[in-house]
Amino acid sequence: MLLGSMNRQMNLPALQRIAMEFERENDVMDQRQELMDEAIDEATGMEGEEEEGEDIVKEVLDEIGVDLNQALGETPTDIQKTAVAENRVAQPVGAGGGPTTSDDDLQARLDSLRR
Repeated sequence: MLLGSMNRQMNLPALQRIAMEFERENDVMDQRQELMDEAIDEATGMEGEEEEGEDIVKEVLDEIGVDLNQALGETPTDIQKTAVAENRVAQPVGAGGGPTTSDDDLQARLDSLRR
């Protein structure tokens, strides 16, 4: 009985029209938002920041002696073999015998990083 009276009070075609109009206006709003985002990015110069970030990462990797393109093309075992051949294998902190040995190991690792 309650549902019947609600159905009589609602105008289903009008509700469908309102829903379709809402969907259309929502699409227009999304398009405008995209245009505004693009305009803001162009005005603030945000487009070049990604490239600038990549340049900074490349510069840091060059400083520590890592060739990203070469490393990405190699398998993990190839990278490990290369590191072993170059005597640049990461060691756990505190590895070695006594305190002088671990200090010597640490100094040797620091020296190898400076090369």
